Amino acid sequence: MAFVITSPCEAEKAGECVTVCPVDCIEKGPDQYFINPDLCIDCGACVSVCPVDAIFEEYDLTDQQQPYLEKAERFFGIL
Repeated sequence: MAFVITSPCEAEKAGECVTVCPVDCIEKGPDQYFINPDLCIDCGACVSVCPVDAIFEEYDLTDQQQPYLEKAERFFGIL
């Protein structure tokens, strides 16, 4: 999983990331958007348009953001 959407999305859910994704790998979940790691091509287009800076590379996640990686994995059935 290259990119992970974190807590600021829960309050915002703006969706700009969905419109710029060239491979349609971002899906709307019950409380936030999620990036499908099997479809993502790691282009980073979503990062630059997120109005609340909620998208991070997996390896840049802080300890506080780590649960969002697990949340995304559960959403896509990876866990």
